[in-house]
Amino acid sequence: MNNTPAPIVSKPKPRPRPQVMRLTDAAATRIRELMQRAESEIIGLRVGVKNGGCAGQSYTVEYAHDIRPTDEVVEDKGVKIMVDPKAVLFLLGTEMDYQADRMQAQFVFNNPNQISACGCGESVQLKPAEV
Repeated sequence: MNNTPAPIVSKPKPRPRPQVMRLTDAAATRIRELMQRAESEIIGLRVGVKNGGCAGQSYTVEYAHDIRPTDEVVEDKGVKIMVDPKAVLFLLGTEMDYQADRMQAQFVFNNPNQISACGCGESVQLKPAEV
């Protein structure tokens, strides 16, 4: 019998998870304003992607009253964004901005996974991020 101790094998350290989204200062400011003006208490915004529209998909933004167990929570510039788990691969690397002009005010998604957008600007075509 061999009395040599078995070598200790250490597990490799997990890679740090990339932040799904980041916010511009304008987006963070607008989210804070929405949180202050909301009729009920909200903890941030919930962002996702749904099927539909001319190009096939569109972004969704709604008030988040809670954190769901499956949410990907992004904290940036002092505010929270809850990302729908089904949208994570489509939103990876996205910058969320807020733009206002004389005609409209809206959140804008600068998404490296966007392939195209429809002419009206309401829907997009997205591909999953390459990780």
